[in-house]
Parts: sequence; C-alpha cells; structure tokens
Amino acid sequence: MSIKVSVAAEDYATTQVPAWCPGCGNFGILPAVVNALVTLQLAPHQVLLVSGIGQAGKLPHYIKCNVFNGLHGRTLPAATAAKLANRELAVIAVGGDGDGYGEGGNHFLHALRRNPDITYIVHDNQVYGLTLGQTSPTSDPGYISATTPRGAYQPVHPIALAIAAGGTFVARGFAGNTDHLAGLIGEAIRHRGFGYIDVLQPCVTFNRVNTFAWYRQRVYDLASDGHDPADREAAWQRAQEWGERIPIGIFYREERPTFEDNFPSLAGEPLVKRPIDPRAVGPLLEDFK
Repeated sequence: MSIKVSVAAEDYATTQVPAWCPGCGNFGILPAVVNALVTLQLAPHQVLLVSGIGQAGKLPHYIKCNVFNGLHGRTLPAATAAKLANRELAVIAVGGDGDGYGEGGNHFLHALRRNPDITYIVHDNQVYGLTLGQTSPTSDPGYISATTPRGAYQPVHPIALAIAAGGTFVARGFAGNTDHLAGLIGEAIRHRGFGYIDVLQPCVTFNRVNTFAWYRQRVYDLASDGHDPADREAAWQRAQEWGERIPIGIFYREERPTFEDNFPSLAGEPLVKRPIDPRAVGPLLEDFK
C-alpha cells in the first residue's frame, strides 16, 4: 500500500534571506514558482532549477530543491543536458533579460527550435540590474543609462522572436499578478516541450519608467480577450503590441516532437539510472590520443 504525501509551500522554504532590493519584481516571481510546483504536487527532489549570473540567477537560492548555478547566459545548455540525463526531473531554467537575450541569445534561439522538454522563465526588467542599470536588449528606445547616454536603440522583442524561431509554448507574465503568473508557470511545466515565459519584472532601483504602476495601466489578459493560442498568425499580431496595451498570457502553443525524441538511445530507463561500464570509455579516450 503506497502512502501519498501532499506537497506544501513549506516544503520549498529555506532560511536564506533574498538579497533583492525591497519592492523588487523578483519577489512576485518567487512565490509564483513555488505555487506552481505545489499545484502540480511536485516534491523538491523532483525539481531542478538552473540559473546563471544576475539578480534573477539568485532565485534558486531561495527555493529548497535541486539547484545548478552556471555561467552568465549559459543556463539553457546545462538545463537541456540535465533533462537528457534524467527526464524524470522537472527542469526549470531562470535568468534575466541580459542573461537570456544578450549573452545567452544564441542558446535561446536554438532551444526554441530544438524544443527540449524544459521550462524557461526570463525575468525581464529591461536593465542589467546586478551591474547598476545599464541598458539591456529589451530596454525601450531612448532609455538613458551609463552605456547609452544618448538613449537606447531598437530593442529585442522576445515574444515575436520566440514565435518566429519556432517556440512551441510562448507566454508572458507580470510579476505584479502572482496568481496569473503561477498559472502560466504550471502550464509551461506541463507542456511537453520548451515552455518559455517572459516575465515583466519591474526594477524599482534602476528602471524608473517601466514601473509596477506603468504596467498595471497597460497589461491585459489574452485569455479574457478571446485570443486562441493555437492561431500562430494571431499570436504574431499580438506579439507586436507594446505601449498603451501590453498582452500577457499564452500567445502560442503547439504540440511537436521534443529534442529528446530524436535520440532512440534515451528510450527506456533514464540515463542517470543506468550502470556505467568504465571499459566502454576506453575506446573513446583512445580517439583523443
């Protein structure tokens, strides 16, 4: 007789105090991730959080589960490798807009087209928050910073980019609406493939333009506005909206073979559970001599 143990938010609690500025948008993302995991009844040992460098990269430090901290912009290769090794894990990569769309922009593009079965949450505050507010790839045109004294130029539009690159789950959330964001994260984890969410995450210290109040006046829910996530053309049109109206929710979703499906050798028992025969490595090492 098996005993079913209920997972609660307390199971993910740590004694670490978040090193974020008071009022930071990351404080809305943290409980959204935990609430999604609890709703899905995933226990801490079933979850792996992968991050790089930056304020967003600190999020795994404040959730008790498996954690891998890597290099700036390199979260997705590590997350993909972890999923290939152990498909029983719910693998969630987290990073900032500089981390994901700047240093890691190449990995982002290829993850979209490869469709690994992982979740990717980008904390998009439109600045480099850890290094004192320089312009990021998503800064609005004209944004003044130490690196752009004459104003920022054309930004990256990550939602449109994700749809164009072949993303199978493309969504946007808002750190000021934790319940809605938790629902999106849960849907992204359940999605079989690359579940990508761009999160509007106000930086209260350096970005005095794109504030909580600024977003609350503009964001609207795609689901309540009659949008069909299966309609790729409609998703593309919605992705162009930015300014007086900013859509949040699921822009596009489709079912497609995952990256892992391309490797018959991954069928059966996860790699991490298979025995290792040191003798099989010998011929491989000989090739490097």
